[in-house]
Amino acid sequence: MRDFCKRTRREFLWEAGAGFTGLALTGLLGTDGFFPKQAQASPLPPAGRGLGGKKAKSVIFLFMYGGPSQVDTFDYKPELVKGDGKTVNIKSFRNAGKTIPLTLMGPKWKFKPYGQCGKQVSDLFPNVGAMSDDIAYLHSVYSDSPIHGSAMLQMNSGKILSGSPSLGTWVNYGLGFDAKELPGFVVMLDTTGGPISGAKNWASGYMPAKFQGTVLRSAGDPILDLSRPSGMAPDLQRELLDAIGDLNQVHRKPREDNSNLAARVASYELAFQMQRTAPEAVDISKEPESIKEMYGLNEAHTKDFGFRCLLARRMVERGVPFIQLYAGGGNTDFLNFWDAHGNLVPNHNRNAGRVDKPIAGLLKDLKQRGLLDETLVVWGGEFGRTAHATGDGRDHNSYGFTMWMAGGGIKGGTSYGESDELGYAAAINPTPVKRVHATILHQLGLDPNNLTYFYGGLSQKLVGVEGAEPIKEIIA
Repeated sequence: MRDFCKRTRREFLWEAGAGFTGLALTGLLGTDGFFPKQAQASPLPPAGRGLGGKKAKSVIFLFMYGGPSQVDTFDYKPELVKGDGKTVNIKSFRNAGKTIPLTLMGPKWKFKPYGQCGKQVSDLFPNVGAMSDDIAYLHSVYSDSPIHGSAMLQMNSGKILSGSPSLGTWVNYGLGFDAKELPGFVVMLDTTGGPISGAKNWASGYMPAKFQGTVLRSAGDPILDLSRPSGMAPDLQRELLDAIGDLNQVHRKPREDNSNLAARVASYELAFQMQRTAPEAVDISKEPESIKEMYGLNEAHTKDFGFRCLLARRMVERGVPFIQLYAGGGNTDFLNFWDAHGNLVPNHNRNAGRVDKPIAGLLKDLKQRGLLDETLVVWGGEFGRTAHATGDGRDHNSYGFTMWMAGGGIKGGTSYGESDELGYAAAINPTPVKRVHATILHQLGLDPNNLTYFYGGLSQKLVGVEGAEPIKEIIA
C-alpha cells in the first residue's frame, strides 16, 4: 500500500509540475534543435591533456561585433597619417583579392602614449589605454574570411563553417567542468540584439549539449523565473524534481546517444540549484557605489555594457570558467555595431564610448581584488577594417587586425607582431586565429595540441588537425 501511495503521489506531482520547465533558466538547452551525435568520446577529457601549472581559471572574452578599426584604435601608423587622401595600389577582397588603386584614409582620432610602456592608443580608448601596462597587444592577427558570419564562427569555433564546438565549449570540456550551481559557459548579448549567425557562435557542435553556452538576458533580470512558485515548499519541490527525474531517466534509456535530451534532463537540476545561487550572483544592489561608478553604471551610455562587465566579474568570483560579452548587435542599424562601412566617426564614437570605461573598470576591479592574475581577459572582433576609405567609412579587413589580452599570466605592457606600414595586413609574426585560441587554452593549463574530441573519424581539435603553438612571447 505504501509503494502504491508513493507512486500515486509522484504521479500527482508530475501532473502538478507540468509547467515546471519555466521554473528557471534551463541553462544547457540549445536553440538549434535536436541534431545527431556521432562522436565517441568520454564526457571528461582523458588524462594527459593538461599542461599543469595553469595561470588562469577563467576567461572573459569581450567580443566587439562588427569589426573595430585597428588603425583608429590601437595600431598607430604614422605613414597612414601622412598618406591620408592619397591613392595607392592595395589588395582588395571585394575584387577577388586583386590589387587595385584605392584612396587611403588616415586615422580619425589622435593617438598618444600611455603607461610606462608608452603604448600609443587613440582617443577612442583613453581608459583602456591607461591600463596598457597590464595589456599585451596583438597587432598581426589575421583570419580566413572577410565575411561577418564565417569570420565570427572562426573566432568563436576555429572553423569558418558551422557545426563545430565553440571556444567556451572546448574550455569547459577540457577543464572537465560539471555545472552544479551556475553554468560553465555564460554568454551576454548586447541590448541592441545578437550577432549574425546567432547561437552557432556559442553552440556545442558535435560535443555533448551540456557544454554549450547559456545566454543571460541583456536587459532586465538576467535570468528569469528564479523565484520558487508561490506555495511550493523546498521539500515538495525536491520531491517533484526527483519524480520528474525518474520519468526522464526512463525516457532517456533508449536514447542514450541524444546529448540534447541529456542536457534537457540535467537542466532541471541545474535550475533548482540556480534558485539558491543565481539570484545572489546577478544581484548588484550590494555593490558599493564606487564600484558601480568604476564600471560606468551611473552614466547612460556606459550603463548597459558596464552592468554586463560587472556581472562577468561576479561570475568569475563564483568559478564560471568562460564568459563572453558581446558589444554590438542587431544587424539593422549600423550605428549599433562596429560595422563602419560609412559614418566611421559617429559609429566608433558610439561603440567605443559605450565600452571604454566599463572595460577599464573591469580590469581595475579584477586587479584590485587579486583576480586579474587568474582571469584571462580577451578583446577583439571578428576582423578589422581597411586602411582605405569607402566613402566616410572603412571596409572589412581580415588580412591583419588587432586583438589584446590581459591577466591570466599574460605579460602586460607588451606588443606582439606588426602590421604593414599602413596597418592593412599582418607583416611581422603573422598570427592566425588558432594561435589566439592556443594561447587561451595554454593559459588555462590545457594543451591545445592534445585536447581532442573524436568525431567524424578524426581526433578533432579547436586549433585544427595541424595544431598551433601559443604565443609564448606574451606569456609571463
